[in-house]
Amino acid sequence: MKRNATAVWNGTGKEGTGNLTTQSTTLDKTQYSFKSRFEEGVGTNPEELIAAAHAGCFSMALSFGLNKAGFTADQIDTKCDITLDPAQGKITDSHLTISAKIPGIGQEQFDAAVAEAKANCPISKLLNANITHEATLLA
Repeated sequence: MKRNATAVWNGTGKEGTGNLTTQSTTLDKTQYSFKSRFEEGVGTNPEELIAAAHAGCFSMALSFGLNKAGFTADQIDTKCDITLDPAQGKITDSHLTISAKIPGIGQEQFDAAVAEAKANCPISKLLNANITHEATLLA
């Protein structure tokens, strides 16, 4: 399976602008720029998209793991915070904040499923960053 996206950039790194289009066209010439990446400008940025990818991938991996263990989540909410260190020119951290409502599961089983999903979701495997998490099992 392959997926793709296209980036178009015009101008210099600081004053230029670009747009991103995904294969599904969910992003369709969505703007990004120096300001949207390093300040608070309008548009998206690569780190925001990585955060969305990691949160989505982790949530699906957790759901699959839960199903394999005999549980079905009513809801899994995952927020991902990506840290870009401009001085190092790299993403240093990805922090997942999870809350989930899963009928019948115990805390130990939940913690094990979260750890498994964090370690094995494809985006976690892709990232060369410190990946941390905090997880809350809702009653």
